[in-house]
Amino acid sequence: MAKVKKTILIHAPVGKVFEFMNTPDKLVEVWPSMVEITNVQPQPGGGSNFHWKYKMAGMFFEGDTTVQEFVPEQRVVTSNAGGIPSTFVWTYQTEADGTRLTMEAEYTVPVKVLGKLAEPVIAKINEREAETVLENVKIRMEA
Repeated sequence: MAKVKKTILIHAPVGKVFEFMNTPDKLVEVWPSMVEITNVQPQPGGGSNFHWKYKMAGMFFEGDTTVQEFVPEQRVVTSNAGGIPSTFVWTYQTEADGTRLTMEAEYTVPVKVLGKLAEPVIAKINEREAETVLENVKIRMEA
């Protein structure tokens, strides 16, 4: 599995950042390769399960996100099944200047579709994509 971990300081209250990030429809606004979010199903313990469509290396993949752990304003863990099996851990920490948002992801590159040679290239692209997602959240929350 490939891994990526990125963090950013956002000058906004943790509650505001947490609420935004846990509204699945908003992901399309900040995640460049996220094409579509559908079938959003709020969960009794918090968070939402949903279906997604994602574009990677010019190809479209679809899958389903399921909430595994939900601690309000602290931590959310989700797993993705389908086109790109993965696990995401989102951590929210209150700091004097705002919120420290950390995204950790472990994912399987769809080698059968993209080819083994594409794996290192995809890893680099996903590193940049993670940075872009966090930067976009920061811009949204600080506006």
